[in-house]
Amino acid sequence: MRRKRILAVGILSIFSIFLLLCRLAQIQLVQPESFSNRHINLVEESVRQRAQIAPLDNGRGDILDRNGNPIGQKTIPVLILFPFLKNMEWGAEEVAQIVGLPAQDLLDSVKQAKKPFVFGTPTPIQLSTNEVIEINALKIPGVFAVERKIPDEFIPGRQLLGIVGENEREARKRYPDNRLSPRTPIGVSGLEKSFDPFLIGEGDASLVYHVDGKGNPLFGANVKMRAERNQFYPANIRTTIDLEIQKKAEQLVDSHGIKKGGIALLDIETNSILALVSRPAAKPGNPFGNGGLENVMLKEQIMGSVFKTVIAAAAIENGLGESSRLFDCSRKVNGQPDPNHKYGMRNFSESFAISCNYTFAKLARELKAINPGLIEEYASMLSLTGGAGWEGNVFHFSHFRQLEGEESGRVFLKESEREDDNFVSLTGIGQKEVRATPLAVANMMATIARNGEKQHVRAVSAIEYKNGTTMFEFPQTEIGGKTVSPETARTLQQLLRNVVVNREGTGRWFSSLPFEVAGKSGTAETGKYFGNDQLHNKWFAGYFPYGKPKYALVTVNLDVNENEGGVNPLFADMVNYLHSLNQLD
Repeated sequence: MRRKRILAVGILSIFSIFLLLCRLAQIQLVQPESFSNRHINLVEESVRQRAQIAPLDNGRGDILDRNGNPIGQKTIPVLILFPFLKNMEWGAEEVAQIVGLPAQDLLDSVKQAKKPFVFGTPTPIQLSTNEVIEINALKIPGVFAVERKIPDEFIPGRQLLGIVGENEREARKRYPDNRLSPRTPIGVSGLEKSFDPFLIGEGDASLVYHVDGKGNPLFGANVKMRAERNQFYPANIRTTIDLEIQKKAEQLVDSHGIKKGGIALLDIETNSILALVSRPAAKPGNPFGNGGLENVMLKEQIMGSVFKTVIAAAAIENGLGESSRLFDCSRKVNGQPDPNHKYGMRNFSESFAISCNYTFAKLARELKAINPGLIEEYASMLSLTGGAGWEGNVFHFSHFRQLEGEESGRVFLKESEREDDNFVSLTGIGQKEVRATPLAVANMMATIARNGEKQHVRAVSAIEYKNGTTMFEFPQTEIGGKTVSPETARTLQQLLRNVVVNREGTGRWFSSLPFEVAGKSGTAETGKYFGNDQLHNKWFAGYFPYGKPKYALVTVNLDVNENEGGVNPLFADMVNYLHSLNQLD
């Protein structure tokens, strides 16, 4: 009995040892870089546990403005200190003398550190070339003067650019064939997400010290530089954004107190985004809070009287906008007398200039009588619906879209709405279900300025290899389908200009600007209330200079009181700024 018990224990022990050896083999030989269903890289984790690592670059490609300047970050020479310095005499006085700071500042920073850090809080000190040379000549273990990518505290165009984050599960879902580190940052929103396959890196650049159990370096002054060696990847993307114009647009939006809304500015010749500002802004440290990552300039908004531009185009091409025809602009949409607006009898052009609701409600009903689908057709013909952002084939990516999350806009939701006179009347003045993104509204103005030529809007002009050569160039592409005739577009141009030069026009605010502006205002009821006050969307959309169109600009302030939050001063300030730039050219 005793022998059987000993034999059983022995067999169990041998089996346990066998299982342990199998487990060790799995860990060390079979799956050292992809352990368990979480695919943990045990080699990387073991190195990380016995190392102190100072990251210099997360390995992702850069997002550049149209002039090749990085947006949202800069690479500068900085001083990096390792925490094990607190356990040794390391020559803080010599380093302090070089950078011109008290040695005690360096000592105190090291004393508080638990991991390698860039000296300088909250803004790292930027070293000169001579300071870099002198510090590195000291050859002090744990003291390095190196270039590092430093993110800006405030990133212009954050909603357009997007953010990155670590998400191991999503990374493996997107790239099942790539052996990525669990800490590989991937695009979460915006261009970072759209262009993630090109921007994603294969590893970061960092300084690595192997340390003992007390955190002291094992190999003296020897530090390992870990970095990618590929001269082509990851790629960079060159946007169409002008960084200085973008910064100015951000500053103007904030100075005019825009809480929700922003600016969309297009270069008409290339149909590219020069600046795109969305508010509320993304907060540093909490970009998801308060809707700060939502790009309202790519979201459908109620547009009000700006939509009368579409009704005008349809009326012109269907014989309803004769100059001799008069409309009673002392009446409301429903034909009842309007006690607040007694404009009397006005022709088509004057009706557009003063934004007469009665005229465009009546025209909308007449268009419905011709064809219930006409209004939607003309909204599409003017690039207002269907999506404005660039899309096409890029390498093996079919139907690649630059603008992640862009909405398409609409005129009606239900078939029955197209047949209802009351519904169509309100549609004619941009109410009810009419929706468009501010970017699409800017594209409508650019389409009119180009005599009816419809194009996709580009946010990115090229994907570039890391060495600066071009991998893929995004061409200007036409939006398919019908468009208005050049003659109709030129008539719309005159109507939009008359909004500004007519002494009663809703755009008369801009008559004295240095650029001749053509455009259309809009004040839309939202159906939302703050207390007893209904909130409104305020718009001005236009292009300039009138004779030689260069810019299409939309300013919008969303969910504000009817008598507050106008966007005319913001539009005017942006025009003045752009004129000053052209004076310098």
